[in-house]
Amino acid sequence: MSKKIFTEKEIKLLSTNKYVKAVSSKGITYTDEFKHIFIFEKEKGKLAREIFEQCGFDAEVLGMERIYSAKKRWQKAYKNNGIIGLRDTRAENSGRPSEKELTLEEKNARLEAQITLLKAENELFKKDSYCRKGDEEIELLPSQKYILIRSVIEKYKLKNMVSYFCTLAGVSRSGYYNYFLFESQERRKLKDKKDEAVKEIILKAFHFKNRKKGARQIKMTLAGQFNIVYNLKRIRRIMRKYGIICPIRKANPYRRMMKVTKEHRVVPNLLNRQFKQGVPGKVLLTDITYLYYGKGMRAYLSAIKDGSTGEMLAYHLSDRMTLDLATDTLKKLKKNKNFKKAKDALIHSDQGVHYTSPIFQKAVKKLGLRPSMSRRGNCWDNAPQESFFGHLKDEAFIKACTTLDELKKEIKQCMIYYNHYRYQWNLKKMTPVQYRDHLLKTA
Repeated sequence: MSKKIFTEKEIKLLSTNKYVKAVSSKGITYTDEFKHIFIFEKEKGKLAREIFEQCGFDAEVLGMERIYSAKKRWQKAYKNNGIIGLRDTRAENSGRPSEKELTLEEKNARLEAQITLLKAENELFKKDSYCRKGDEEIELLPSQKYILIRSVIEKYKLKNMVSYFCTLAGVSRSGYYNYFLFESQERRKLKDKKDEAVKEIILKAFHFKNRKKGARQIKMTLAGQFNIVYNLKRIRRIMRKYGIICPIRKANPYRRMMKVTKEHRVVPNLLNRQFKQGVPGKVLLTDITYLYYGKGMRAYLSAIKDGSTGEMLAYHLSDRMTLDLATDTLKKLKKNKNFKKAKDALIHSDQGVHYTSPIFQKAVKKLGLRPSMSRRGNCWDNAPQESFFGHLKDEAFIKACTTLDELKKEIKQCMIYYNHYRYQWNLKKMTPVQYRDHLLKTA
């Protein structure tokens, strides 16, 4: 049974223990003090694992194989030579010269070299804008560090600094030298050519239907539209390498505030977050959101979504926040030829004034639907619809629209794209329409 290899996180954790002299991915050196404590406690009859844990070690991190090995080694050394046998003499008898004391000039040279490397690294971050994500800095790749080290050494004509720079940068010296070998350079050129070809294919999917996508969307679009299958890790590597960035979801800070009359009635939550029931037309989700476009103009979008298939069944866009916004959406649902109401179908909403209105409630009953409402102030009870609005605002070109007509055209294109071309990981990598047909066939 081989000993456990430490991760970087485990190495940092072990390094904080006062009884650890040194630690690497493959080994750990304990202090003589800990060995003495171990032997003393062991003679009292305590278990090896218990002693290690009392001294701040995590047995799961160390691994029992390493603990038993240390116990066996120290007990044998103590039996043969007593306390002296527990002393670590490797530094004394290794045959290697101990690290020499640096002169003041050498210390100053290393300090200046360190500052130079940090400055160069900072400049590289400024040049590569994709290395930043908000205020969070992404760590440089080893290849970037090798190039950085070499450029600093050549620019400032530094000698015998490769090992020192590699230690500072957290990369291996052998890796540095191997990186600049002729054979390695040729292999990288060949790999870069292949990556360039893959990048062009990925960009086709990324810009398909003029809608930017993340890695999973790209993978599904390549398979569904271009009959190309790429590993998800490969797509993410290429995107990271060439700075292909997908839009990031943003939270919606706005809330609707309208007057409620005495006639308005709240109904129970019949859905209870059972969004996916495997039956098209069984669970309908509805909500209203703000859309800001042009120069400070605002529109309102009401939509109805099928909880089981993710398909957008009906929507209505208006520049006024009236009751018609919700009722007109119901009228469009009735006109949708593809909508087939399932048995015991329900429509779920929040407790907004539109949905508690007696007019809306009456329209719902006319359609033969059961009304259901989220608990007050709980957006998770209608999460899929909230999620859809979030994706829409990230992927649609809303701010670029200057008139309401332009916005209506853009939203129409988005709805068509979402239903027919936007593949979804949780829908067996199908589009909502494909998944609806799939459920109907297997019913």
